[in-house]
Amino acid sequence: MVSYRIAIAIVLLAASAAYAAQPISVVEVHTLVPIEAPEASHEFSLHAHTFRGTRWRTEDIAIAISASARVLAQCGVALAVSDLRVIEAPRVFHYYHTATSRRLLQALDTPRPAVFFVEDTRNVPAFDAEAVGLANARSRPELANTVWVAHGARDLPQAIAHELVHVLSDNGSHSVERGNLMQDETSPTNDRLTRRQCDLLRSRGEANGLLRRRG
Repeated sequence: MVSYRIAIAIVLLAASAAYAAQPISVVEVHTLVPIEAPEASHEFSLHAHTFRGTRWRTEDIAIAISASARVLAQCGVALAVSDLRVIEAPRVFHYYHTATSRRLLQALDTPRPAVFFVEDTRNVPAFDAEAVGLANARSRPELANTVWVAHGARDLPQAIAHELVHVLSDNGSHSVERGNLMQDETSPTNDRLTRRQCDLLRSRGEANGLLRRRG
């Protein structure tokens, strides 16, 4: 099993190196509708990305992001004007894998926080969605403050919101509280955050430059 995984990693590295000289560019930009939250004390702009030629549809991404923003609004955080960017890139970059995704972000000027909607993941272990905050980006700084979502991820709005909480609060903790968004497993009914979770999200998000205070 170990030798098999090493072989896969070598193949992926070789493929990414072969494609490195090919152009990577943003070919479309769609503006996302901001979510009204009059009582919010903070706001953030989200920069979503997908790839031309994958199964993701821009309208599905936009709907899911709006729904996830409504979940985060309970913490007094509003989604300001944001965008969805469609990337033209060799197919190897359509998949989330630490080595190749680092190369992708080295080639793109990507404001944060950023969410990438990819075809699938090639990391082991494989997750439907994965967040990389500052605390877990020391060995992969290019990926800091990003979220990676594989096509077919279940409970998509909750999955996006869950991973954004990890990034904005720079915290990988999960909850065992019933109905809490940060449970290990996503569910449409797991959509609540505690006051402590919201306080951490706002304070660290602002300190790390991912949230800005209104007014």
